[in-house]
Amino acid sequence: MRKPKLPPGSPDDTEAAFYDAMQHADIERLMACWADEDDIVCVHPGGPRLVGHAAVRAAFEAMFANGSVQAHAEKVHRMDAGGCSVHSVVERVAVMTDDGPQHAWVVATNVYAKTAQGWRMVAHHASPGARAEPLEVLAVRPVLH
Repeated sequence: MRKPKLPPGSPDDTEAAFYDAMQHADIERLMACWADEDDIVCVHPGGPRLVGHAAVRAAFEAMFANGSVQAHAEKVHRMDAGGCSVHSVVERVAVMTDDGPQHAWVVATNVYAKTAQGWRMVAHHASPGARAEPLEVLAVRPVLH
């Protein structure tokens, strides 16, 4: 099966396509967001480090076997450095519980590289979720006078 093409776009465009693909359990579109490099890396909350396309694809296919993943990236903090863009995001994930739909919060880091095909994901690392929205801790540099 041929991998769908994404437009060259921006890291934000690739990130939006990645989360949209998760929300629709679209494995082909999701994998099109990843770079073609053999050393792509993905860590799901509480899971092992997955290296390479086969491992990353298998993990998402297993996830999608239970349906789509209703994850939305919020509070995006971007750090751009030429051909690399690092996004620290808070994912709001809708989960069904015995008490009905609830939200869990996951802190994730998405790394994008500019490739010949456009901006593609090279790493996704997500920490275990929590029921409460995570706090932001901002370091304030002391003023030296």
